[in-house]
Amino acid sequence: MWLGFALASYSVVGNDVIQTLGTFLTSNERRVRWWVLWLYAGIVLSYVLINGYMMADIDYGRLDKFTFPEVYQWYYLLPPLVLLTITRWGIPVSTTFMILTLFSLTDIPNDLGAMVGSVFDSGTKLGGMIQKSLMGYLIAFSSAIVLYLGITRLTEKYFIENPISKRGNIFWTIAQWFTTAFLWFQWLTQDLANIYIYLKGGAELSVFQFAISLIILLVLLGYIFYSRGGSVQKVVREKTNTADIRSATFVDLIYGVVLYIFKYDYFGLWGGKLPMSTTWVFIGLLAGRELAIRLSLEKKISKKVGGMVARDLAKVFFGLVVSVVLVFIIKLMAG
Repeated sequence: MWLGFALASYSVVGNDVIQTLGTFLTSNERRVRWWVLWLYAGIVLSYVLINGYMMADIDYGRLDKFTFPEVYQWYYLLPPLVLLTITRWGIPVSTTFMILTLFSLTDIPNDLGAMVGSVFDSGTKLGGMIQKSLMGYLIAFSSAIVLYLGITRLTEKYFIENPISKRGNIFWTIAQWFTTAFLWFQWLTQDLANIYIYLKGGAELSVFQFAISLIILLVLLGYIFYSRGGSVQKVVREKTNTADIRSATFVDLIYGVVLYIFKYDYFGLWGGKLPMSTTWVFIGLLAGRELAIRLSLEKKISKKVGGMVARDLAKVFFGLVVSVVLVFIIKLMAG
């Protein structure tokens, strides 16, 4: 259990955290020391975890529909190991699919044909997570296109042509750090489930065990900031003007609002407490933003930009396929 937790922590922090803190890191790495950024993010992380522990709900209800195994077999270590390997290639993979689908084994039929059918059945945990994540991508993608088509000339075009002033730098720094905290909180209450499922949701942890788990996460978070985000950070850096703190603030705010809407299921369409892939939401947001900015500023979408958007989508889709195939293989092996 603890080995699985450690591996999942490293793989989730290394792959998923950069979605949430990527723009925060990119826009501040040349102005603020890495350990200051880590300390800020660590305080929010500690608050979310301690608050969840005090309420006996570290996963914030995201594991309510999951049954924890009595014994954690060796194959429960495979998803985080595979995720670690893919992360080294710089591929932003959904840790929700990669890890949580394995804990849906009891919900997956033994027959291969029925297995494949469960992927498309929103009534199953696997199918429900996939459907919710696809909706997240589409909503983030379409929202970003509409929003940025409307504001690009007032924001992104202005930001590109006018460097930030000293007075503006103070305002936007405060604004970005607040929006980052808001987004970081929304992400943590969604994705802590991907890590603490290895400790049965954390409800049975003693104070000492909980403290150890928190220290592990803080150390790994510090390593990510120290290494400037690792390979996955390239997905953020290659997008238009994400190093500008003003642009980064808008990205963080929109992403946080989308996660907030999905967390509380305002439209009653996707089951509020069912886990979802925040990676799909993030990639959808960046894709819609990039296309809208290019259309507004250049009046066209070049093959290079179209290829970049397609590659990002292909990467997360590849992660989904690998996750599902891995779970099916383990299901067949385990009988």
